[in-house]
Amino acid sequence: MSAIDTSLVVADLVPHRGTMSWLDRILSVDTERVVAEADITEDSLFLRDGRLAAWIGIEYMAQTIAAWAGQRARREGRAVALGFLVGTRRYDVHRQSFKAGECLRIEANCELMADNGLGMFACRILVGGELAASANLSVFEPPEGGAFMDSKKGETS
Repeated sequence: MSAIDTSLVVADLVPHRGTMSWLDRILSVDTERVVAEADITEDSLFLRDGRLAAWIGIEYMAQTIAAWAGQRARREGRAVALGFLVGTRRYDVHRQSFKAGECLRIEANCELMADNGLGMFACRILVGGELAASANLSVFEPPEGGAFMDSKKGETS
């Protein structure tokens, strides 16, 4: 795995902004894998009594995948695009929460990325070198993210 260009930062690769941007660092990324870190601080969204519930790990995984997709787009000369978390399979947690002061290491391996924008990633979160959570995430990156969202305005389910 090659290290990412140090001039790139999370905001260059992930479309999330403000309190919805949860990654602090992209450690490495290549065509199949991305590794990121997130620091749990007192300012972390959803922190209650110094802890984040373990289910929140799914969003950390999804944002890590977004960083992979952002780097892929840049490598291909495209703008960073909007993507969607479609589903999660086998979210296996080994702890009930993440604590303020901990650093999460989030790893995502691309298992499948189809031409139609559907993908599958095997993800895991480590804290202090110990496995805290793992899951398989299904994602969708429409070919034209903005146009896709515009086409869905006004639709009801």
